[in-house]
Amino acid sequence: MFNLFKKERVNEKDDNHLSLISIAALLIHSAKIDENFTEKERAIIKNALIEMGADQNNLDEIIKNAELKEKDSNQILEFTKEVKNKNVEEKMIVIEALWNIIYSDENADMYETNLMRRLSGLLYLDPKVVGDIKEKIRSNQ
Repeated sequence: MFNLFKKERVNEKDDNHLSLISIAALLIHSAKIDENFTEKERAIIKNALIEMGADQNNLDEIIKNAELKEKDSNQILEFTKEVKNKNVEEKMIVIEALWNIIYSDENADMYETNLMRRLSGLLYLDPKVVGDIKEKIRSNQ
């Protein structure tokens, strides 16, 4: 009987790990959209994953798996599905990380801003809230 509960906890941990890989893949996709994935962007992704509960010991594994997943995918829908299932606070962590990645080079090109516009719709987020986060990030640059 106790093994049933133990398996459930392991599955929850596995589900969270897989969810973090998909979220990291979305963040990596946004970092690669300008064809320049930098160490600064990698650090932003790691910090966002830690904020979302990732174990620091597993960060490199999560990033490695996310890079493979992002490379093998041709659409962002499978990544956004995981973010949709998160609570509002976690969604805001992802949006803030996305804007930090975009403005890490102090410039947002049309592909990056288009990505954010699409993500706002796909994640059912208020464009004003996403814009407010954008302005907060820009003013901190």
